[in-house]
Amino acid sequence: MIRDMATGQARRLWLSLPAELARRFRPHADRLATRILDEIQHAVPEYAKPLEGQFGEVIVRAIEQAVVSCLDSIEDTRSTPDRWGKLFHEVGKRVYHDGGSLNSLQAAYRAGGQAAWRYVSNFGQSMRLPVPMLCVSAEAIFAYVDEISSYSVEGYTLAQARATGTLERRRRRLLELILATPPSSPAAVASMAEAAQWRLPEWVTVVALEPLTEEQFAPTLGDDVLLDLEGAEPCLITPDPSRDLPEMPHWRAAVGPRVRLSDAATSLHWARRTLELMRGGVIPAAQVVHAADHLTTLWLLQERFLLDELSARVLAPFASLTAKQQLRLAETLLAWLKCNGATLEIARLLDIHPQTVRYRVAQLTELFGARLGDPQERLKMQITLEAHHLLGTKPE
Repeated sequence: MIRDMATGQARRLWLSLPAELARRFRPHADRLATRILDEIQHAVPEYAKPLEGQFGEVIVRAIEQAVVSCLDSIEDTRSTPDRWGKLFHEVGKRVYHDGGSLNSLQAAYRAGGQAAWRYVSNFGQSMRLPVPMLCVSAEAIFAYVDEISSYSVEGYTLAQARATGTLERRRRRLLELILATPPSSPAAVASMAEAAQWRLPEWVTVVALEPLTEEQFAPTLGDDVLLDLEGAEPCLITPDPSRDLPEMPHWRAAVGPRVRLSDAATSLHWARRTLELMRGGVIPAAQVVHAADHLTTLWLLQERFLLDELSARVLAPFASLTAKQQLRLAETLLAWLKCNGATLEIARLLDIHPQTVRYRVAQLTELFGARLGDPQERLKMQITLEAHHLLGTKPE
């Protein structure tokens, strides 16, 4: 499914530039193509080799014709409607058939775009071109890179899908593309979804899985579910977890937030973090646990380094105490914050005598002083103490 580049954003931007600019730049075309190739080979290890044979011929021709295409667009020189699309589609196919990776292909386009912009920027400054014209040129370069990159990614993924052979493998590859970090291009996902016969939903939920038995029973789920039970960290993508999870009695499931398809990797991250905290006893164990039910816990514990830094600052007065004193006064301080200083409520919560509460609060007042009356300091204390309480760690 090759689109017509002539209707793209990049062409509209090129056409907004004066034709005289293209005529003045044409003598630089070969030099720019060489600079782009050099930058790609320098920045992308997979391309740091002699470009020989059909593969090298296609890459070099694509770079040269990409430069010419931009100049033609500025002068509104019409090309065969699908000529450029077919060329960059072929680049993607050729990279796949030569064993290249999709990540390196996309990195090559980014490196080429940056090299082109540096060259054009230097040219523009030497010619004293207006800043707005240079800004449009930069926007056009990167829009053009996005367009031709999408053609190559589409060619790559379609070639890959045809070579893969089975629908199941195509769906596994689709799941990998959807969950990739950094995100795969929409064109790559759409092409693989077409090859995998999977209709792209707007909203999905990602579920992290863990077997409850030694034998990993494969569930029978709908055609709209993408499933990986063989990887090191099993998971699935579904538009309807309430329908599918009851069909998985032999698996523990941590359900990530419901997100748009493009944010599926984020849903997986929080699903796996939920499963991790459940394994550690921080979140109560259950066969199905929803990240959405534990958002405060996930937020508080998302970065242990920051917790330790905050703790060292906020709870610094505890540093001189023994471990036993730290735990006792931290417990009392958290209760005092939760109960707004009500002695009897604190006593009931901690199951201690009210006089003991008063004695401990007096110690806390001596340690923290005016900070106990500062709303911002109290909030920091409660956040820190709640996190330590969840982790079962010593506040210090």
